Amino acid sequence: MRSQKTTNGSKVKSICAVCAFLWLSGLAFAQDSRNLTPVQLKIEQQQQRLSSSDVEERRDAVMRLGAMRRAAASRAALPALQDAAAIVRATAAKSILSLGDEESARYLLPLLNDKDEFVRRETAYALGHTHSRSATAALSDALLNDKEDGVQGAAAVALGQIADEAAVIALVGTLAPELSGPAKKKQKQEVNPFVLRAAAAALGQIKSRAGTAALVSALNNEKLSSDVRREAARSLGLIGDPAAAPALRAASTAADPFLAEIAHQALKKLARG
Repeated sequence: MRSQKTTNGSKVKSICAVCAFLWLSGLAFAQDSRNLTPVQLKIEQQQQRLSSSDVEERRDAVMRLGAMRRAAASRAALPALQDAAAIVRATAAKSILSLGDEESARYLLPLLNDKDEFVRRETAYALGHTHSRSATAALSDALLNDKEDGVQGAAAVALGQIADEAAVIALVGTLAPELSGPAKKKQKQEVNPFVLRAAAAALGQIKSRAGTAALVSALNNEKLSSDVRREAARSLGLIGDPAAAPALRAASTAADPFLAEIAHQALKKLARG
């Protein structure tokens, strides 16, 4: 009988000890929470959700961290770049941009080699937002060598945003491969019009005269889509190279009224010098 009482007493003491521990832990957490600012508390709440087994909850947490536009929130989202789900990794690519241009680029660059096309594409777009020239080489490689049109197009857009003249070689090789010489690696027969248009636009954003010949070639190529030729004319106006004048004059009388108008406006820019 005494043994039974002793056992019951030990159980009661154990339960009380557990309850005391939980109460003290809760008190410590409450005190710690009171020491956090409202923003820090929100970041912590979203960071805890990154451990959820539900993919959509993790994606939502990453998106909310990015929407805070704070370095601390972006830092909390960093683990999501390695998430098992592609949608979470892709969402994280833009959610870490508040870390600053160079630091963001450093974390993003490895994802250009991600096995998932969507992740690579979103990473390329995110790198464009960093405006970091440290991404030029990797984006140029993605433009020339990635097998997916969406990734190539995103890389071209990003290179235009970064506006590093070192990207001109890759952009010219995409827009007018015939000008790149025999050493140019053979590309697939047809390049997606969106990729070509993005390459033409990027050359205009960079504003290097090294891109003039490729843009003139695209402008004169009636086999290309109207959108590509229009973008080529617009970019020639932005670059302002007098060597483009003959091609722009010819395009100013094109049957496509939109192309003709863009070429006309580009000629006016050239005239203003």
